[in-house]
Amino acid sequence: MTPASRTLPRLLHRAHNAYLRLRKPLTLGARMVVRDGEGRFLLVHHTYRPGWFFPGGGVKKWESFEACAVREAREEAAVEVESVAGLFGVYAHFDQLRCDHVALFVADRWQPTSGRLSFEIAETRFFAPDDLPHDIHGATHRRIQEILGLRSIDPVW
Repeated sequence: MTPASRTLPRLLHRAHNAYLRLRKPLTLGARMVVRDGEGRFLLVHHTYRPGWFFPGGGVKKWESFEACAVREAREEAAVEVESVAGLFGVYAHFDQLRCDHVALFVADRWQPTSGRLSFEIAETRFFAPDDLPHDIHGATHRRIQEILGLRSIDPVW
């Protein structure tokens, strides 16, 4: 992806964040943890911001947290979640004058789909716990440590 093709998504992301700060000071989101048979974690890299994350996004009106996490896994990572093992935790995220709450779910069974990835995703990849990318988002790294039992659960995203 060229630097010019990344500019528009980044500008749209900034405009969307400015809108949220003014109109929706409380936001709700969900993310899905997907692991393969080797225990690797599926992470996504967005076109509009640096770092690697679990697939996820904002909860739509009338949508449950779990339904959001399943939808985002499909849209961002081309994964159809067949069964959710459960809710791992709910985390608060306070920055940019916003109050964001994120529910983290773990996929029990899933299948790859032939669907196209969202335009906002530059890349998806599975990473072994001992070979995570150097630019993984700090909260994603903390969640992986919690899932592996290497860190106690921190309620802040």
